[in-house]
Amino acid sequence: MKVRRACAGLQSLLQSRIFSVKCYSKQNHLQTTGPSSKIDTPKWHILDCSGRTRTHRTVPPGSILPWRFFSCKQEGTKIPSKRKQNTSLTTSELLYRNLLKSEQEHWNDISARYKAVTKRIKEKLEELHDKYTFNSGSPGIRFGENVYFAEHSCVFLSKADDDEGNVDVLFSTEDLGFSDTFIQRIRISPDQKYMAISLKSDNSEEATCVIVKLGRFPVMEKVIPSVFSFEWATNDVLYYTSQKNLKCQNVFVTTFTNQKHTKLVYTEQDARFFVDIYCTKDRRFLTINSNSKTTSEVWLVDCRQPFKLPALVQARTKGVIYHIEHRNDELYILTTYGEPAEYKLMKAPVASSGIENWQLVYALEEKMKLVDLEVFSDHCVMFLKNAGHLYLHVISLVSRSVQSVKLPAWACEFELESHPEHTTSTCYFQLTSPVHPPKLYAYSFKENNLIEQAVQEVPIITNCHTTRLLAKSKDETSVPITVFHKMSSKELHRKPLLVHVYGAYGIDLNMSFKEEKLMLIEEGWILAYCHVRGGGELGLSWHKDGCQHNKLKGLHDLKACIMLLHKLGFSQPKYTALAAASAGGVLAGALCNTDPDLLRAVVLQAPFVDVLNTMMKTHLPLTVEEQEEWGNPSADEKSMKYMKSYCPYQNIKPQCYPSVFITAYENDQRIPLTGVLRYVQKLRKAALDHARSTSTKGNWIPNIILDIRATGSHCDSSWEESLNEVARQLAFLNKELEEVCHLQHHTKSCK
Repeated sequence: MKVRRACAGLQSLLQSRIFSVKCYSKQNHLQTTGPSSKIDTPKWHILDCSGRTRTHRTVPPGSILPWRFFSCKQEGTKIPSKRKQNTSLTTSELLYRNLLKSEQEHWNDISARYKAVTKRIKEKLEELHDKYTFNSGSPGIRFGENVYFAEHSCVFLSKADDDEGNVDVLFSTEDLGFSDTFIQRIRISPDQKYMAISLKSDNSEEATCVIVKLGRFPVMEKVIPSVFSFEWATNDVLYYTSQKNLKCQNVFVTTFTNQKHTKLVYTEQDARFFVDIYCTKDRRFLTINSNSKTTSEVWLVDCRQPFKLPALVQARTKGVIYHIEHRNDELYILTTYGEPAEYKLMKAPVASSGIENWQLVYALEEKMKLVDLEVFSDHCVMFLKNAGHLYLHVISLVSRSVQSVKLPAWACEFELESHPEHTTSTCYFQLTSPVHPPKLYAYSFKENNLIEQAVQEVPIITNCHTTRLLAKSKDETSVPITVFHKMSSKELHRKPLLVHVYGAYGIDLNMSFKEEKLMLIEEGWILAYCHVRGGGELGLSWHKDGCQHNKLKGLHDLKACIMLLHKLGFSQPKYTALAAASAGGVLAGALCNTDPDLLRAVVLQAPFVDVLNTMMKTHLPLTVEEQEEWGNPSADEKSMKYMKSYCPYQNIKPQCYPSVFITAYENDQRIPLTGVLRYVQKLRKAALDHARSTSTKGNWIPNIILDIRATGSHCDSSWEESLNEVARQLAFLNKELEEVCHLQHHTKSCK
């Protein structure tokens, strides 16, 4: 690639304002209109936070847009303030610091035993990463013949028909002093005279927006701190939302004409709602979307009259979610309005957009899960899941005909092209699974057929078998399980099993390709993904049946899945490990309390394990909006009792627990570190008390380990740190299951 630099005029201006950007990450990725696309080395997480990891997305607390954003959606708070306001606070802080120091010392003492295994795993993962990153380049944003893309901490400009690979560097985080930031999102103005970029760090969920005037020598025009989303309304008018304490409730407009000014245009008063901005594919409207977990409201900004007051599409109606696209003076509305309360595509005239004028275009079949949706000039493409299989439904917006396409059986995830042109005749997307690298496909609207793109340099994995099972839960509900293992594996009951679970916020388990999953398969592991209630794998009703006073159903589902796996000969309890992250820690922690004998080891990442105490603190940034998921224990005694019945921290008791490895972050704004510290201390004490009370000679004591990272946050980690985290987690699992072999012949103490 031949690089031509064009940053000289920009560097001196940015250096003078560098203090405005406080970002510290080495990760680079690009978020464009629609699903964002990561363009550097993929993040590795053994634990599946919600949403897709390869297409790393911004985290909108409270966002319920099913196809535009990745969301961990987990409540929490910052580390306690260091200000000494009163004696109680001082005592609390002292206890916190003592616990933190104690756990750090414990990790330093015990980490040496995993050092050699960690090193081996890191080397293997790096080797696999180098082998399978042949197609990880940025898809880019195309404007006519110009293609803009981010890579290696830079924003580049190239020509679509340039076969020699010549590019201009428009922005460089390294050269301009932003060495510890990654590029999160870019937006190009319609006339391509301005570029807006958001920069983010590992240690904060707030991004900084930098506006660059393009030209022979790009010039920095403005730096806006604490920005979540932004879109160009016209060539020189930018709308953006500000973010503070994980909340996003204000929308501003700023201009870059001769008379520059910025003003507030919208404020959301309800703390349950989170605001973001989206530009319709035809660039006719900006939509101001205010969303809670169960209800939404959209306001339209006419891009032809950007200073005109936003117009309301439909006032929020309890339980009705809707999102807007535009075509030919009609609004296309993806909504849950009507029965059943699953997503439907409807339309209404722009001039009379009230709910009474919504007309049905297409309704999903029962148990169809809408994963993604893209609107083109004459077609709408729905990406769907049903019983673990992936489908495309291509709807002609002219004839209303529907083409249904079943995709290859091995595929588990879609990755849509990040910025498809509105008038294109082809829809491009990638298919992937935990053990299959992304493979490019295209659907031609003209030919009405699916096209498999050129064969990749690395072929699809052929020695892994995918099995889809259904487990009967306590109430006879069928719960899907997706299992991966080597087709040549013999004596599966003796193989190690790694179970994955999430079960919250209507979010599917992440089943995109990850190198560590392929490594485990190659080493003989079985991988199982339990699609329990509370998640979204079977539609909105699947989520509703596992939230608030139905949370225990998710726990019953998880237990039924693991028991069925063992019954069918997929491993056995002493070779079984459970992995979960964020809100998945609720079900994982609860299962450790109710059925510890099903597991040998558990790996948790930033887990939500102190549900009751956290949800009682309504002053925390996200507690109020999280009440639609967990309930309100402060105002409802029934909710308090129910939450207490499953909360992992509240139900710890002296018994034989599996070994547990937890990764947590000092700067996590979503999961209170104090709650994780309390949980680990109580769990370790309960395990020791049980061992002492049984007074059996050489009684096995589980390892309860907390790895607290000074860098990183709930959903963002640099490439290096993410690699190290995964290697440590896998080293722990290897050691724990390795010791089972010795315990079969003689008991062994693992203090």
